Amino acid sequence: MVQIKPKKGDLLIAEPAIIGDVSFNRSIVLLADHTEDGSIGFILNKPLEYTVQDLIPELEATFKVYNGGPVEQDNLYFIHKVPELIPNSIEISLGIYWGGDFNKVAELIKKEAIKENDIRFFLGYSGWDKSQLESELKANSWVVTANVYKKEIIEKDYESFWKEKMLEFGGEYSIWSNAPENPSYN
Repeated sequence: MVQIKPKKGDLLIAEPAIIGDVSFNRSIVLLADHTEDGSIGFILNKPLEYTVQDLIPELEATFKVYNGGPVEQDNLYFIHKVPELIPNSIEISLGIYWGGDFNKVAELIKKEAIKENDIRFFLGYSGWDKSQLESELKANSWVVTANVYKKEIIEKDYESFWKEKMLEFGGEYSIWSNAPENPSYN
């Protein structure tokens, strides 16, 4: 498969070769930032057993929280598609934004002015130092693809997402789409 050079807003799809990697096995990562100094992203398809209310009890909302990655897992991050409602948001690309005024987010959730399909919360993030991501790409740990879903990526069904991408890639990837997540279960 031909690799494209990663850029902010692209998706990193974990290669089947990284099975066994606790953090990134079957992961799909949205690159929130990518520069020559490093990269930051959020794993889109690893829901945790928490809701926002479990972490912030005064936010009476059952929005799922996802494992964003192995870095700073004691911090809550979010991406969204409603920059007109959330001041100080940073555009990733294609109508997807990162961060912003969390007090405003809390207020919007309380007023039910923001829905779960507008925002996704993460504990932690995925980070790569200078040249680290490029090294992982050369080692065939990831496939870089454009985000064809645009801002609707926030609504994507996390359970079948990786399998869907493997089938889309075709060839040898199709075989991996039905392999058990843990090969020892085979």
